Amino acid sequence: MGRGYIVEDAVEGYLSKLCEIRAGPVTGLLIGQSSAQRDFVVMAARTPQREESSSTAGNSLDKEWVTEHARQVSRMLPGGLSVLGVFIITDTDAKDTITTLRQLVFAVDNLISSEYPWSPEDDDVTERVTLHVNPKIRKTICRTFDVKDPKSIPKPADWKYQSGVCSSWTMVSCCLNVDMLVPLPVNTTGTENMDKCLKEELKVWAQQIQSGVCLIDGKKLPEDAELTAGQRRNVRQVYTAQLLLTPDDQRLTDVVHRCGGSVSVRGAIHSRAYLHSNKPKARLAEKLLKRDVVSTVATRVQMLLEELLVSEEENKGSSKGRQEEQFCLPRRIFCPIKVSGPVCVCDYQFGDEGQSEVTDRLKEMLDIDAAEEDLDTRQEVSAEIVETDIAAEPPAELVEALEPKRNNYVGVAMATAVALLATAASMLYLNDM
Repeated sequence: MGRGYIVEDAVEGYLSKLCEIRAGPVTGLLIGQSSAQRDFVVMAARTPQREESSSTAGNSLDKEWVTEHARQVSRMLPGGLSVLGVFIITDTDAKDTITTLRQLVFAVDNLISSEYPWSPEDDDVTERVTLHVNPKIRKTICRTFDVKDPKSIPKPADWKYQSGVCSSWTMVSCCLNVDMLVPLPVNTTGTENMDKCLKEELKVWAQQIQSGVCLIDGKKLPEDAELTAGQRRNVRQVYTAQLLLTPDDQRLTDVVHRCGGSVSVRGAIHSRAYLHSNKPKARLAEKLLKRDVVSTVATRVQMLLEELLVSEEENKGSSKGRQEEQFCLPRRIFCPIKVSGPVCVCDYQFGDEGQSEVTDRLKEMLDIDAAEEDLDTRQEVSAEIVETDIAAEPPAELVEALEPKRNNYVGVAMATAVALLATAASMLYLNDM
């Protein structure tokens, strides 16, 4: 027998309800946490109906739609939760379905992993699960694929339902100040070029986060230390972490770029990670928390860039150069997944959105019936744009470089464009020189 899957029994009820739908095959995602020995599935979310193709889809599957759904869902998962695989509910023969499931699980993983701003590690689990449910006879077939092996063959896996799978999971959370400056090349045009520069800088920043020191409840624990050692079993534990970052060896004043502007990401974020209750180690807590820190920053920046790209397309012909523009990045809001445990998913709320739009997205993407009072909006506060002239009084050490002929050689320490995050504030400043 291959890998084992411990599945929240609410998933069984959810899949049973979907079996009652007779409008062709139903696909969706399986969400949970991997470990070396077994995986834990805490929820399932069906693929939303695509309105424009609902009348013509028939029994065919839209692979691009399924993978895009997976990409959006992946953004809504805090540290410790990920898309473990896909399911399909159809009365088609299992032998005919396995090819479809293989294509889906590989496509989903390829798209999600392409957005990760961190590098994979040797101990990352690379097996993903596929589940085929026959609605007529209610038969379930579970198989896994190694998504890093293009020649991977399906392996049987053990699928077992259990109550309260995540009821005693541990949560580790932290707040982190972010201050990242990204120089933009001369003659930068459009948001796409800015997107490229930001992605490159985020990878550098992710490496800095990765090398940072993580304190849990004020202590640097050995990697192999059991996080819940000495605690009562099956009791939920909550820890507060701190990330201590080492500044770059190269002094900022020694770094000079020829640039036409810059983008600076600033502010504070709330990050958290959930850990399974099977003797979680300090190393796992640190790894998941750091990945969530990088992921939540990268997600917000990407969301704003997507908004700007759409705006550029709509305003073609009337566009003009950006001059010290400020934009609020979305704040992070949490929502429980409505099972027996404390685990939450999250969403990102822009300043012009109401909480009803958040609950609508939770319903569409994760099929969660959340009420506005269920949302945890306390962790991060929306920012307010302050009318200031960022470049009006440049730092003294930069005056000489800026005055003669308005030279575009600017030290990296010069913030001509700023993007702030959340907790206390969440904003974006853009400035072309």
